[in-house]
Amino acid sequence: MMRRCWGETPIMMEYHDTEWGVPLHDDRKLFEFLVLQGMQAGLSWSTILNKRENFRAAFSNFDARKIANYDAKDIRRLMKDAGIIRNRLKIMAAINNSKRFLDVQREFGSFGNYIWAFVGNKPVTNKLKSFREMPARTELSNKISADLRKRGFSFVGSTIIYAHMQATGMVNDHLVSCPRWKQIAQMT
Repeated sequence: MMRRCWGETPIMMEYHDTEWGVPLHDDRKLFEFLVLQGMQAGLSWSTILNKRENFRAAFSNFDARKIANYDAKDIRRLMKDAGIIRNRLKIMAAINNSKRFLDVQREFGSFGNYIWAFVGNKPVTNKLKSFREMPARTELSNKISADLRKRGFSFVGSTIIYAHMQATGMVNDHLVSCPRWKQIAQMT
């Protein structure tokens, strides 16, 4: 049995073992994590993972082009959907961020090109021995957050962005005692 650095429930173990920290360059998935991290603000990540399939269905499988065209009817539909987080500010942020995401794609060729440039296109591999060492945010997440906000994104505070960096493999924050740390470090 794997000695994970975290993950107590089956859905959290599966996420830990297959996704968290894996370098991700696919724009649709990067957008999915950006929306989900924003939705998670103030909630547990397990709550979001348990609703992930509902989010995918409600938000057009995280197709930024489709979401950018959402109107008042879509907002009403989302506000009635008990399968997702029904927070108007977060829903409005997802719609706004889809438009800003498309702007970044036009400017940089892809969102991946933009976001990965902050780490020189190579993941930061930390060597954490305990969760007490794990930051909630860093100077780099502060910088990315500020740049995203300057570009008009919302719900992209430094803590949300650091969680996005961890989820998408821009930073490997598995504990060195966790088998996933070495597996992910070898992917880079």
